[in-house]
Amino acid sequence: MRVLVVEDNKLSREAIISFLTEELEVQVAEAEDGYEAMAILTEKSFDLVISDIRMPKIGGLELLKNIKKLYPQTEVILITGFAEIEDSITALRCGALDYLMKPISIEELGIIIQNLQERNNLRSENRNLRASVRAINDDVTEAKKRIQGLQQKIQEVQFSENMAIFSTHMKKVVNLALEFHKSRDIPVLIEGETGTGKEMVARLVHSGKDGVTAPFIAVNCAAISSQLFESELFGYEKGAFTGANQTGNIGKLELAQGGTIFLDEISELPLDLQTKLLRVIQQREFFRVGGTSLIKLNVRFIFATNKRLQDLVTQNLFRADLFYRIDIGKIEIKPLRERKEEILPLTQYFLEIFSRKRNKNFKQIGQDARYIIENHEWKGNIRELQNAIERIVLLYDEEILEGWHLSHITTENVKMKKKLGSLIVPGQLLLPDTPFSIEDLEIEIVAKALERFDGNKSKTADYLNLTRSSLRSRIRKIKERGS
Repeated sequence: MRVLVVEDNKLSREAIISFLTEELEVQVAEAEDGYEAMAILTEKSFDLVISDIRMPKIGGLELLKNIKKLYPQTEVILITGFAEIEDSITALRCGALDYLMKPISIEELGIIIQNLQERNNLRSENRNLRASVRAINDDVTEAKKRIQGLQQKIQEVQFSENMAIFSTHMKKVVNLALEFHKSRDIPVLIEGETGTGKEMVARLVHSGKDGVTAPFIAVNCAAISSQLFESELFGYEKGAFTGANQTGNIGKLELAQGGTIFLDEISELPLDLQTKLLRVIQQREFFRVGGTSLIKLNVRFIFATNKRLQDLVTQNLFRADLFYRIDIGKIEIKPLRERKEEILPLTQYFLEIFSRKRNKNFKQIGQDARYIIENHEWKGNIRELQNAIERIVLLYDEEILEGWHLSHITTENVKMKKKLGSLIVPGQLLLPDTPFSIEDLEIEIVAKALERFDGNKSKTADYLNLTRSSLRSRIRKIKERGS
């Protein structure tokens, strides 16, 4: 990524450049004012311009308008030391990516730039894909549609707290989460199997579209013993029980003041504590263990479970009054096996994310791999799929994800291309003792190369060092043999 920093204050300019080059490792150029910046932009292209608003010669707002007119693909972030609402509104209306106040929050600037890099990467990959797809002829129409479709879904991926949404069901889940975000007084219950992303949805309910700085305190009800749970949740006063901290301790509810308390695996909460929790939800106040001072509470309650609480109520394993109180804002997340339309797009998404992260070459999903991925049960849901793809990218570096890469999750009898057969290594080729047809060998090599590149003739021709016309003549022979 190429960034141009425009700032007349030398110290401020050098500080921004130091962060960009050392922490984000981007290419940076600099200018003292808008006039110099325009001169630089005529010679070089930039992905992003970070500019002060008040500068001599050409100010930031005028620079923004010129850039959007002449270089519409270049994004602009404006910075200022003067909190003027009119300037910020004008900047955003003129097409600024963002508007930051001095002193600049390095963390906020870093997040904005990283999001821009990810978006540009997706655009670049989509352009490369379209160029590649144009080279595929009518014989591989199905492959063309499949790859193009997956990449199009990657391009259209919607991010909400890093959530990738590929189905109508998940769009509804996200819309519900955003709707519940608006009402802090409504308890939210998220039901779904392990690995479906319940905590991610909980964080979306907490943060909404724009994000918040309030605390998000997660508590796993299954990980804390029943004897300690009350003191963990409510906190305790000095000398409240044997072994208590002599200064007392605040609980998770107080830590979440002004924000969200997320009680995961709520079905594991002991029945006696369910009564106390119900009172806290209703009254919005509580006492610490051993305390006499009433503490007013201002938190959003979000609960999650991998069980159906309604069934537990029927079995008298969960209090009905607590269930009906927290069931108001209910979100159900279906298991991945019931959202099959998401499986391949999610695989492609994880494949590209981890490949970029580890600088690997994976780009496509082969036919055998697609079959295995679509027919695997994925009992661990998205978490299992994500971990499986991350493991593959960690261990291998190919262009195509093949069936044999997935041997650790299946016993399916797939074509083990890396396990069976022998490699043809120039200079090390051993001929068989019995006679053979060199034409048959040539046809088999071409067929395997086409299979390797999923029918892509351009890549196959490059791989075999053949012209397109030579490759076409050999493909005709393959078709004649098959007819």
